[in-house]
Amino acid sequence: LTDYQARDLVSVMELALDASGRFLALRGTNTSNVGAHTVTFVPLNKGRELATTVYRVPAAVVRGRAVLSNTSPLAAYRSAGRPQVMFVMERLIDLAARRHGFDRVALRRLNLVPAAAMPYTNPFGIVYDSGDYVAVQDRTVALADWAGFEARRREARGRGRYRGIGLANYIEIATGAPRERAHITVQPEGRVDVVIGTLAAGQGHETSFAQLVVEWLGCALEQVRLISGDTDRVAVGGGSHSGRSMRLGGVVMAKAADQIVEKGARLAAWRLESAVADLEFSRGQFRVRGTDRAIGLFEVAAAARRPDAPDGLRGRLDGESDETVSTPSFPYGCAVCEVEVDPETGAVEVVRYTSVDDVGRAINPLIVDGQTHGGIAQGLGQALWEHCRYDSETGQLQSATFMEYAMPRADLLPSFTTEISEVPSTSNPLGLRGGGEGGTTPALGAAVNAIVDALAELGVEHLEMPVTPERVWDAIRAASGAQAGREMS
Repeated sequence: LTDYQARDLVSVMELALDASGRFLALRGTNTSNVGAHTVTFVPLNKGRELATTVYRVPAAVVRGRAVLSNTSPLAAYRSAGRPQVMFVMERLIDLAARRHGFDRVALRRLNLVPAAAMPYTNPFGIVYDSGDYVAVQDRTVALADWAGFEARRREARGRGRYRGIGLANYIEIATGAPRERAHITVQPEGRVDVVIGTLAAGQGHETSFAQLVVEWLGCALEQVRLISGDTDRVAVGGGSHSGRSMRLGGVVMAKAADQIVEKGARLAAWRLESAVADLEFSRGQFRVRGTDRAIGLFEVAAAARRPDAPDGLRGRLDGESDETVSTPSFPYGCAVCEVEVDPETGAVEVVRYTSVDDVGRAINPLIVDGQTHGGIAQGLGQALWEHCRYDSETGQLQSATFMEYAMPRADLLPSFTTEISEVPSTSNPLGLRGGGEGGTTPALGAAVNAIVDALAELGVEHLEMPVTPERVWDAIRAASGAQAGREMS
């Protein structure tokens, strides 16, 4: 109750399309419950400006409204504002496909922004820099074996279960605090200190940031020491949020490393008695081209401390970069979810989950996969279980402890099949998009589309989140009652 909450959005949206299935327009209103007082409008605004997601929609009007209520204040939460609008768009597409006889996959593919249209400006003025949405959807559908699903559906029906499959595309906008600073120092004793204003909280910065330093300076991974969160040493920093850490931290680290190589080359030329133009730097060594004369990076750092070092080079071998980067990047991807529903209890089991996420450049694919897996779990948690429930008469929070507040657990989820796509972003020199939030963003739409697909033959057309067993059971009974009424009439 005393912590910030998130996601509380009511969306009323209309999608227009022509007889061939091409999208014409999107219109609607997003109403955000910001709680008892306003903390931020970021989720509402970021969601609104990406409401058409990865699809080519010629015209769109989306009104954003914030309302106050007697509930806990709303704040940004992983992929602030985007999962909700992706959910709305993906549900609209599924509804359009079912009502008008389109194939769900083909309808999406027809309307995806093609790679040839990049950079693409959406109806809200947001410029997507690059991407191949069609290729990612095609790969996800193939990886999930969409073509073989009907056999799995029939097998499940033989066990008394209703099986469904759902698809969702997504796009993110990675921005965050635009200023970042890095200071890299090569210590003569064989250590490289990297002082940076980002802060790790399980994202693996100590590994992935060090990998870049190793790539640029040719030292060993264990020789890199990352220093963050120390206000005595970190003069400037924007922290870790909105997919900014590697995207902005990598840019300033690269520039600082370039300064070290440039300064180191002048020192190496002094020690090797050669011209700077005759030197090449590779694998931590400055080498005179065409000879075996070389000097190592740490030897150069020691030479810089000598009293007879040239003026302007004497002191530390270091580099510093303080940059403001305001241009966003746009991670994107696609997810396919399969579920089985027990019609007697309404219980939903996620049995397969597949995703392909484009992060621009994956410095450490294992870490990116880990981020994606955690994000998927959070997205499925919102779709199926998590809910801050208040008593409508007393205002009492009814899910105030983990006894009442349901969260995703490992035993409730299958193993995930994930792949990384790498179409470089043009918004920064390293081609990075960001990979910390994408797993969450499509999970809502993919899961609910799968559940509705499972129950479509029973007459269920839509379900609101969280899709609890009670809601599923009620929807089945309501659809059955409506069907019986139609048959009697």
